Order: sequence, then C-alpha cells, then structure tokens
Amino acid sequence: MIHYTILPFQFKKISENNILMVNECGDFIFISEEAFHSFARHEISEYSEEFYKLKSHLFCAEKDFDISLRKTAARYRTRKSFLREFTSLHMMVVTLRCNQRCEYCQVSCADKDVHDYDMSKDTAMKVIDMIFQSPTKRPKIEFQGGEPLLNWDVVVASVLYAEELARQQNRQVTFVICTNLTTITHEQLEFCKEHNIALSTSLDGGRDIHDACRKDKSGRGTYDAFMKKFDLAREMLGQDMVGALMTTTADSLNHLKEIVDEYVRLDLGGIFIRSLNPYGFAAQQAARLGYDMKTFVEKYLDVLKYIMELNRKVFFPEQFATLLFARILSPFATGFVDLQSPSGAGISGAVYDFDGSVFPADEARMLARMGNRYFCLGNVKTDTYQQIFAGKKLKETTSGACLETTFPCAFCVYQAYCGTDPVRNYLETESEVRNMVDSPFCIRFRTH
Repeated sequence: MIHYTILPFQFKKISENNILMVNECGDFIFISEEAFHSFARHEISEYSEEFYKLKSHLFCAEKDFDISLRKTAARYRTRKSFLREFTSLHMMVVTLRCNQRCEYCQVSCADKDVHDYDMSKDTAMKVIDMIFQSPTKRPKIEFQGGEPLLNWDVVVASVLYAEELARQQNRQVTFVICTNLTTITHEQLEFCKEHNIALSTSLDGGRDIHDACRKDKSGRGTYDAFMKKFDLAREMLGQDMVGALMTTTADSLNHLKEIVDEYVRLDLGGIFIRSLNPYGFAAQQAARLGYDMKTFVEKYLDVLKYIMELNRKVFFPEQFATLLFARILSPFATGFVDLQSPSGAGISGAVYDFDGSVFPADEARMLARMGNRYFCLGNVKTDTYQQIFAGKKLKETTSGACLETTFPCAFCVYQAYCGTDPVRNYLETESEVRNMVDSPFCIRFRTH
C-alpha cells in the first residue's frame, strides 16, 4: 500500500480505456482505466509514469501534503481572480431609442423620436459617481442602447466626468460605444479618437445575410450604410479600435462559412460565432429566427474546422473557442461572464438602465424590458452603492450561482472550466438554480 493522499478531483470515462481527470484548479490528465482504479485503491506504483503525472498535476500528495495544498490554493485563487476586480465592466444604457428595427433585437428598442427612454445628464452623473465607488482600479464603461449615438450629449458628458474622476482617484478608465454605426458623424469620431474610445458594432455577414435581420425603420437593409461608416470609423480611429460581433439566426445558421469569409475579407482579425439569446424581439420571433441548440453546436463545430484550415494561411481565431482553450490550458481567469463561478453577474459587470435602475447583467435588463424586474438591484437615484452591490438581491443571486455547490454541476468533470447564468435559468425555468443536464447552456458549452 502506497501512502499518499488523494486530492479533490472530478472524472469521466471518455472512451473504452481512457479516463479524464480534472482537479479543483483546472489541471487535467488522461489516464488508462487500469491505472485509474489502481490509483483509487492506493495500489499504483510510486515509480510509474502515471503516478509521477498524477502527483505533478496535484491529484495526490505524499509527505509534501502542505506544499501541494498551498500550490492548489494558489492556482485556485488565480482561477477566481476575477473576484478581486469587483466590478470592472459597467454598461450604461443611455437610451432605448434606435434608428433601426433589427428583428432579433434583445432589448425591444424604442422609436428614435420617443425621448422618454433617454438617460438624463443628472442620472448619468449619478451612474458615474456609483461606478467610481467600485473598488476596481481599471473601470471599463460601455455605452449601450438602443443606439447610444442618439443621446450623444449624455455620452460626451459621461466621458468627460469619468475622466475627471479617474484623474482625481488615480484610476485608468476605458470606454466602448456599442453602436450600429449608421448614424455616426465625423465630429463624433473625432471625439472618440481624442478620448481613445473603442467602437463595438454588429456585422452579421455579407449584404444578403446582414440585411435579413438588420433593417432600418422602413424595413430596408442597412449593409451599405453600415459599410460606409465602418470604413470611415476604421480610417479615423484605427483598425484595432473598431470591433464587430455577429448573431446567428435561422437565416444565417447554414451560411457560417460565408460569414467567416466576410470577416476575413474585411481583415477583422477573428470572429465570435454567437448564438441567439431568447430576449426581446428575438423571443417574439423565436419560431422564425430560432433553432435547436444541438443543431447550432453541429454547425459551430463544422465552421470551426473550416476556421482551423484557414489558420494554415492566415491568423484568424474563433474567439469563443479561444476563450474555452484559455480556460482549459491556463490557470488564469477570463472576462467572459458566462464562464464564471460564482456567476459574474453583478461581480464582473453591472448594467445601468436609462432610468437609473441597476441590473447584474445585460440579460437581466432585457428581462426587465420584457416586463419582469425580478433581478433589479436598485436605482442610482434612490439607493447607495452598499444597498445595491452589497444588498440582499445580489447576495442571493450570487450564493445560488456557484457550480461547486450546485447539483449536478458540482460533480461534472468540466466544472473547473464552466460557469452559470442565473438569469437564463430563471427565464427558462422560473428558478435561478436548475438541473443543467440537457439545458441549452450545458449543450452549448459541454459539447464544445
């Protein structure tokens, strides 16, 4: 009998004679079934290659138990380091008005002339004040809508005030504007250049694919208008300061390779193959725009092979796969909220709606737009930072959104790499905690 201590891990039989083992800090090994059973029975040879591998990857410890435990703890802290930057991403919804009427709009945007859905300057200043009460030294402020350019004066005032507070408090603040680009002006781009503001926009593919869902209020496609402003923005700000995201609908699911070709043609440096979220107009048109998650995964894996072949000639990463590999192959945390435990909702990011309401995630704000304010944390006009971010609602959400204590995720071999989405759970089951087996979330991440 060999005297060693087995450290915590999860495992799964992958094939006939192949066991995957993953420990608490995300280290993994593949081992034969025979060696696995010998290890579990404390019968494995201490001179075998398998034992050296198990020990070096912190699946067991001999007399150095305290050292192995400290190493495990250090790696675990590194994996959970996103908790130290509470809260780094702050999304300001400066208006719900929009000049477009995209068929899958997740926030059910309002007409561009309905100013009741604009954030006032007074509310914006209160939002900035609250953002700078967050302990992070590097706050990132993301302006969202609707179309945030339609409330430009509030964007400008917010940027200038945030820069002033950052100077006073010795912090580094960065800005992103999420815009469809079609209304952006030369003057607005000059301001973005002067204040180092990045732009995030939406491009679903070539003209036919993009125009299928991204339309103006009259129902016309926006591809040509978008490309004109897209080229101007990259010319003035620099290529790296203008990023694009696509959304996969039933219209584009069978054209993912063509979409990749469009992104390569435009030298966008990569693509995030993003599935449809069931909020807002997308939920209303689910029968036409939606699809089964298993089908999405099949199409995703197919286009991922295509992208891998492309990378023999050009560097063009698929960013979702890159995130997953980063989670698996390194001990470092990622900023992707969906893959955080406890959930990054309210911890890694927060959303400030046009009326000052605060939500722990953009999906929670979308849910509120659909008439359910279950996840509202408070309002910057009536509540303090402590009442919102140390309040009962966020604590309850966070405590129930830990994979390590949730069945059956606590026993899943992929637990160290995964996360949880309490808002999506609530939308689909009316409960923040659910059995994730065969859920769309689990199918999407586990199958990948």
